[in-house]
Amino acid sequence: MLGMYDMPEVQAANDRFWGLIRTHLGHGPEQLTRGADVWQVWLDPDLVLAQTCGMPYRTRLHDRVQLVGTPDYGLPGCPAGHYCSVFVARRDDNRTLAGMTDGIFAYNEALSQSGWAAPITHLSRENLHPASLLETGGHALSAQAVSDGKADFAALDALTWMMLQEHTDLGESLRELAKTSPTPTLPYITGPDQNVDQVADAVRVAINSLTEHDRKTLHIQGLVDIPAEGYLSVPTPPPPYAQRII
Repeated sequence: MLGMYDMPEVQAANDRFWGLIRTHLGHGPEQLTRGADVWQVWLDPDLVLAQTCGMPYRTRLHDRVQLVGTPDYGLPGCPAGHYCSVFVARRDDNRTLAGMTDGIFAYNEALSQSGWAAPITHLSRENLHPASLLETGGHALSAQAVSDGKADFAALDALTWMMLQEHTDLGESLRELAKTSPTPTLPYITGPDQNVDQVADAVRVAINSLTEHDRKTLHIQGLVDIPAEGYLSVPTPPPPYAQRII
């Protein structure tokens, strides 16, 4: 399952990416899993390959799956294999990030590194706290909530933000406020009984075998090795219900 970056406009490229991985690996499902519960997929003992988020990995998965590697998306201002969160607001709203915290902060879910952990850590370091919270269920939904005036600001995964600008009109209605510090990006994982080296090799070969068009569509440049400690050392803020609401 490669559902972390699988909006309709890039699904065909992800299908071809998985096809290359499967060919070089020599086994695995013929098609990517879509629409299934992510936790059932991530914790399936027969899992061949999936992409998870850094926060679920460090809080629940790290001792139950194997770390395959970290995709490098070549994101501006980030080291290889790292990403950040981008705070966004409506283009016609001139408030600073500090001013935004008097309003509603939209986040995708409480176990999201880029949608919750990174932005809340960033705000807390500046002694800022959102006055109100809105859980949306997805980065694109958070962006849409801000665009529609249902929230004042949100934090989006930097790659998702790039893809939304490429494939939707949200880039025209939203502007960047600030960025968080980079952290390791969303890792690839495999089940506990898989040959993790073979899976990693298949992913590397597949990345190198992608057409230029698919590589550009997926923004993927390579696979880097970031140890588990690189994920486990990232701060985890309190969950939404424990936040001090002004």
